Amino acid sequence: MDKLDATSPKTDRDRISGALTRMRMLIGRRVIARLALDSVAPGLEISHVDVLDVVRRAADGQEVTVGMVADKLRIDPSRASRIVAEMVTRGVLRREASQADARRIVLVMTEMGDRLVAEMLSVKQAIIADIVADWTDEEIADFSHLFDRFTLAFERAYEARQASGNQTAE
Repeated sequence: MDKLDATSPKTDRDRISGALTRMRMLIGRRVIARLALDSVAPGLEISHVDVLDVVRRAADGQEVTVGMVADKLRIDPSRASRIVAEMVTRGVLRREASQADARRIVLVMTEMGDRLVAEMLSVKQAIIADIVADWTDEEIADFSHLFDRFTLAFERAYEARQASGNQTAE
């Protein structure tokens, strides 16, 4: 067995930890979103993509408000309001009266917003396809299931920690 240097993973868990650190750096830089924006909508910013994602991910029948956007993105409501206003001006979102309570205003994706999300997802899929181009179908299937399982477990661990009042550190 080769001697490991200080930067080599000692165990599979160390390898996972190191990969997570590298992935966090890539995610922090928003590499995929930036590549997609450059290809699809160079005038938009990362914050716009985040808002579109909140609206897109809302459960069926769930109404999205500026307050929900602020909460999901962990930003100040006034900042969320400014971002949403800009997206409404650009024609990506529109404001409508709530079906449940006409006094409330909800956010709805426009056709342009739907097209933008579809195009960005297409770019994201193309990037992933390039990354796994030399993988076998079995490797892709195994990785997709294991990565999803790992991520779900990570989310559950985080939520359990939050529910118990503990703060997690990165």
